[in-house]
Amino acid sequence: MRAVILAAGRGSRLGPHTDERPKCLVEVGGRSLLDRHLATLAEAGAGEVAVVTGYRAADLAARVPFTFHAPRWAESNMVVSLTAAAPWLCSAPCLVVYGDIFYSSATVRALAAAPGELAIAYDPQWLELWARRFDDPLADAETFRLRADGTVAEIGRRAARVEEVEGQYMGLLRFTPAAWLRVERYLGGLTPRRRDALDLTALLRALIGRGEAVHAVPRTGPWGEVDQPGDLALYDASAG
Repeated sequence: MRAVILAAGRGSRLGPHTDERPKCLVEVGGRSLLDRHLATLAEAGAGEVAVVTGYRAADLAARVPFTFHAPRWAESNMVVSLTAAAPWLCSAPCLVVYGDIFYSSATVRALAAAPGELAIAYDPQWLELWARRFDDPLADAETFRLRADGTVAEIGRRAARVEEVEGQYMGLLRFTPAAWLRVERYLGGLTPRRRDALDLTALLRALIGRGEAVHAVPRTGPWGEVDQPGDLALYDASAG
């Protein structure tokens, strides 16, 4: 299985930490997020890894064997950036990983083995981590509900109560070529403005609304999202 790391964005919420480097070169526990990605994915058995670049693309191209460049990274959202990797997504099952997270190889292996054509990883114990990251965990929480068969029933709306959040979507997905083809068909029916504004959570919500089965895999082992300066201090001790 191949893996694609989404690393095109500026990461402006990290302030000076990304003034002179892409977000996934920021260090957590003494290692860059990119190094963590490459080590974890290799341990999980990913045969080839590519990075979707945008901001400071040359800094990343020098560190990985495969890249896909998203030329409109500054004026569009994650889904448009991901389409740069369509040659891989169309050819074989492919993991897609947000550049600003870390996670375990056990979670990757479970995701790779998940049933169906589209699967995502999630954290059922999200509240413990979110309570450490935010004064009000619901300020950055979105709805996440599962069906009895383990597929996602709802994702990505603003949550009013903790009970509406059965888990936190981690930014770790797996597409088969058939699932990606349906994504391309959906994107082809959108206006350019709507397509540019689409993030991956909104895409998942739209696909579920169209009857797509999105299988959910609970995470195993540590994980974290690096989105603000406080996250770096929080994870430095625990990330190892």
